[in-house]
Amino acid sequence: MKAMIQAGRAALGCSLMFPSPQLVEMLGHAGFDWVLLDCEHGSLSLSDVEVMAMAADAVGITAIARPRSNAAADIAAVMDRGVSGVQIPHIDTADDARRAVAAVKFGEGDGYRGLAAGTRPDRWGLGAKMPDFVAQANARSLVCVQLESARAIANAAEILTVPDIDVFFIGPSDLSQSMGFPGDAKAAPVAAAIADTLGLIRGAGKVPGMPATAENLTEVLGGGCRYVYTHLPRVLGAGARGFLAGRGG
Repeated sequence: MKAMIQAGRAALGCSLMFPSPQLVEMLGHAGFDWVLLDCEHGSLSLSDVEVMAMAADAVGITAIARPRSNAAADIAAVMDRGVSGVQIPHIDTADDARRAVAAVKFGEGDGYRGLAAGTRPDRWGLGAKMPDFVAQANARSLVCVQLESARAIANAAEILTVPDIDVFFIGPSDLSQSMGFPGDAKAAPVAAAIADTLGLIRGAGKVPGMPATAENLTEVLGGGCRYVYTHLPRVLGAGARGFLAGRGG
């Protein structure tokens, strides 16, 4: 997935908010490129994340976790379960972004991700030598930061300068709330902020991301987004409506 977006291709995913490795497997067979395991708004435990990441690996799609918060401990906890990256909520400043990156990457000094032998990403200690594992993990891990407040939008240019961030994701729901239009991402000031920020991200040569539905996917892709997901209830709802429509009046 990281290679896809770096090559300019759109990676399409689906978010899950409750535990089900079987659904992860189904999404892979259905053709999705990746799955978002949502610990911020869902009921997933760390054990659930680990098993669902295993299912994603088995079916050949990428597992990204959204941690409960942007706290380093929450970020490191899901990374240690073996997901391929994180979508980190509520990044409002460049300092927030730098702390988030440090929680994902191994490095020197304070603030970086804790390095432990025998975790699932390290193949339970049965894989590469530790220095090789560190290098591989740092190269492969995907970091996505969410810009979802008026403050984040105001600081977007500075946030874009932070190294080692793969995706800059605009969260329209929280942004609409922050700007005084709760739930109305199409309100003129919110829509303008989204369009301006997408342009800023593209202009910096970075990868933008956003959620999408079947109805607005073409528009989201047209805005340059290459990291895009929909929600499982949307997929189920569309399928249900199509099936039930066959019943007629």
